[in-house]
Amino acid sequence: MLIASQKRKENIAEYLLYMWQVEDIIRAFGLDIERIQQHIIDPVPDTPAETRREIRGWYESLIDMMRREDVVENGHLQINRNTIGDLADLHRRLLADGRYQDYTKAFYDALPVIVELRSRSGEHPAGEVETCFNALYATLLMRMKKQEISSATADALAKITRMTALLAAYYKKDEKGELFGKDDEDVELR
Repeated sequence: MLIASQKRKENIAEYLLYMWQVEDIIRAFGLDIERIQQHIIDPVPDTPAETRREIRGWYESLIDMMRREDVVENGHLQINRNTIGDLADLHRRLLADGRYQDYTKAFYDALPVIVELRSRSGEHPAGEVETCFNALYATLLMRMKKQEISSATADALAKITRMTALLAAYYKKDEKGELFGKDDEDVELR
């Protein structure tokens, strides 16, 4: 909860990957709040009792949402899907606006990797932005398992990382109203 809140403010990409990891942690503990309390919440030193209660409440609400949204075994919570949707929308707006050539270049550098990944994803491939996050999350899991990452994969991921880092930076600016002016929004609505 505390980490998620901080990541949400600082970097939307890190936040999203963190939340996907939290979903998997909850699944690994069988959606059992007592096991999460014992293995995740209690071991954190110097945490006041009130903070522990808040963290437990946060995990309980996530568990409840996972059950209600039927993402107990796989998939992502609607709040996380909404974040992907917001990022995909920003991605489209950045590509459509000639002022953001750095992002357009980063996207086209990553596009062959994205196309390759989407071609391997079966009948219902994810969108471009979600494909990038799926690749980043898979890499995170590989690193946690201490699996080797080939140099070709590392090179491909560098392109995706560059694109998503720019997207996250622009997201932060967009949230502050610093990216597109009111006139830009009016044009988009027409």
